[in-house]
Amino acid sequence: MLLWVSLLALASVSGQLATAPKPVISIQPPWTTAFQGESVLLTCNGVPINSPQETTWFYENQGSQTSSVTPGNTRVVQETGNYQCQHSGSSLSGSVHLIFSAASLILQAPLSVFEGDTMVLRCLRRPGSALKNTTMYKNQEAQAPLCDGSDLRVHGAMLRDNGWYHCKADKESCCSVVSNPVKIQVQELFPRPRLTASPSQPPEGSPVTLTCETQLPPQRSDVQLWFCFFREGQALGSGCSSSPELQIPAMWSEDAGSYWCQAQTVTLSVMKESLRSYIYVQRAIPSVQIHTRPPKESVFEGQELVLVCSVRGVPGPISVSWYKRPKLHLATEIPLSQETEFRISTVKSSDAGKYYCVANSIRSTEVTIHMKVPVSRPVLTRMPRGSRALEGDEMTLRCEAQRGSLPIQFRFFHEDALLKETTTVTSWRASSFHFSLTAEHSGNYYCTANNGLGPQRSAAVTLSVHVPVSRPVLTHMPRGSRALEGDEMTLRCEAQRGSLPIQFRFFHEDALLKETTVTSWRASSFHFSLTAEHSGNYYCTANNGLGPQRSAAVTLSVIVPASRPILTLRAPRAQALVGDTVELHCEAQTGSPPILYHFYHDGVTLRNSSAPSGGGVSFNLSLTAEHSGNYSCEADNGVGAQRSEVVTLSITGLTGSRGGHVTTGVTGVLLSLVGLAAVVLLFYYWLPGRAGGRPACDASSSSSHSDPQEPTYHNVPAWLEMQPVYSNVNPKEGDVVYSEVCRIQGRNKCAAGTTARLPEDKDSSVIYSQVKVTSTSGSRSQLSASSAPHR
Repeated sequence: MLLWVSLLALASVSGQLATAPKPVISIQPPWTTAFQGESVLLTCNGVPINSPQETTWFYENQGSQTSSVTPGNTRVVQETGNYQCQHSGSSLSGSVHLIFSAASLILQAPLSVFEGDTMVLRCLRRPGSALKNTTMYKNQEAQAPLCDGSDLRVHGAMLRDNGWYHCKADKESCCSVVSNPVKIQVQELFPRPRLTASPSQPPEGSPVTLTCETQLPPQRSDVQLWFCFFREGQALGSGCSSSPELQIPAMWSEDAGSYWCQAQTVTLSVMKESLRSYIYVQRAIPSVQIHTRPPKESVFEGQELVLVCSVRGVPGPISVSWYKRPKLHLATEIPLSQETEFRISTVKSSDAGKYYCVANSIRSTEVTIHMKVPVSRPVLTRMPRGSRALEGDEMTLRCEAQRGSLPIQFRFFHEDALLKETTTVTSWRASSFHFSLTAEHSGNYYCTANNGLGPQRSAAVTLSVHVPVSRPVLTHMPRGSRALEGDEMTLRCEAQRGSLPIQFRFFHEDALLKETTVTSWRASSFHFSLTAEHSGNYYCTANNGLGPQRSAAVTLSVIVPASRPILTLRAPRAQALVGDTVELHCEAQTGSPPILYHFYHDGVTLRNSSAPSGGGVSFNLSLTAEHSGNYSCEADNGVGAQRSEVVTLSITGLTGSRGGHVTTGVTGVLLSLVGLAAVVLLFYYWLPGRAGGRPACDASSSSSHSDPQEPTYHNVPAWLEMQPVYSNVNPKEGDVVYSEVCRIQGRNKCAAGTTARLPEDKDSSVIYSQVKVTSTSGSRSQLSASSAPHR
């Protein structure tokens, strides 16, 4: 119970919950008692508008309290106890007590019984219980016996049907079985009505409203009630109706008396009367008053004028006379009439004056009629004139009516929206409105003039506000300041403001690219495919006739991918030798700078070099024997690397200094090979003799003979004719010594191990031998020699 007490306390202090509707629980089947194992569907009625579709349920039994939330407003239960529900934003419902019985005989009764209901009581035997002779009891007194499957029905339940009920049945074998007791409390369908009168003591001749007040319970809010009103035992109005109110147009002294009302159901099963209420009518002081239709302040030429003489508190018959000062004197006599009228069907200016009436020698006050002239149709003008104006200009609208009685109310409208309202009481039938123009002020304008008879509307005036074009914004897609050659580029020029049409122009380095005129959108686009020449500054202009506006410049850099580079090797002689300096030059013919070059020797990077302004790069390489092999280069400017064709470089010999050192290092080896050298010498001496006696080596071969123009190795097919004629044999298998052995005449000799030079005589023969020393387990030397082809 503590949980429910807390919720009730919260509901009492919360203003929202205090006024929220109280939900009501209904059950189906409509019985508060059922056998164990059966189910009852609970429905929480009275969901507030816009409330979430979920319900909080509270359950209590023998001090145990739980709560749960269900979607919707229903819940199926099978347990004995008390149930309550609550919606979000509502108060807590009343408690419903359900019993799920294990007995063999139960008495089922409805959840609530109201006056006029048909009350149904059901004695229910559990199937298979072998009970018979069922009897219903009220307050321990037996009622009529019940047949099998029959119910006790009480039609038109009244308060006298209250009491304790139970039923009894006989067992075939032994004794009687008594059901659970049920207390029936017939509730009042609605309380006794209360009659109220407003005003409670009306003056004579004034209207009165009678109200019959009562209220239905939430469980029976759908019951239709009828209401009847009575005075001194006589029905008022046209009889009973569904309205709880009755309007009496006028109460006179003879209408005073005792009043009451009656509320009843449509079926007349419940009928209740209010207490008697005496209504007093205050006697009026004799008075004669005059008023006009329309009101005296709004009488216009050509209209109908009605003068009404209202008489109060003057006993009849009444004679009414009308007067207009100074000449008009009209008299009419209307017996038993409390007011009379004097009509002027068409008012003219001559009808203006002072009027009064006399009823049975009682004179009314005077009414002065001033004739008003209806306002003419106004004319709307504007300054400066013309149908077009510029944004920011000062505009004056003037609304003028040529005739009409003052005061006149003027209103200014723009596209049916009220701009300004003025009332003039001067002799000038005109009004003005000043404002500064913006783009939103374009459209139709009109004004109205009204002096009480109804507004007169002017003809419409069209105004076009011309807005200078704003500074356009130039954008490009794809975005970014750099783009690739061949990409599709879109330039878009857009102005945020400006009257249409707008002419757009696109420029590249002040050269016009495109010109368009738009009439619906404040933007234009230009598409083209990028080339290297498209690098530079772009801008656009927008012009709608009030002067061009230029956008900020947009710089675009078109990146040209680097082309496949060409690798060129420049050597000091036709045949590259160890110790020579070779220049490697790599160049891409096209490509946006900067370009990064990579040089490779047999796939291994030799050097990286950058060309910030484009073009090629070079570097010098001092040759060693290890520099023989394949060379290539790569060009990369950030768009993609391109690699050159491979250039093969063969190094054919050693410099003089290098040869001397090497020869010294292998002197022992050469001495051990004297036999082999002798065989070679004999062969060379013998071969020239047979060929014509030309020497194999001339003294002049030791001198330097270089080509005055340096040879060039490059990666073109012509290089195939310039392959080096000297090459090492298996250069990677160990240290190598080249030895030149030649035949000389006279005192000239060529010693082994000297620097290899190209003989000037193309018929001379030179043999290079490769000597390789390899250590074995027997400390023996193996000798390997090969001859190089001669040039």
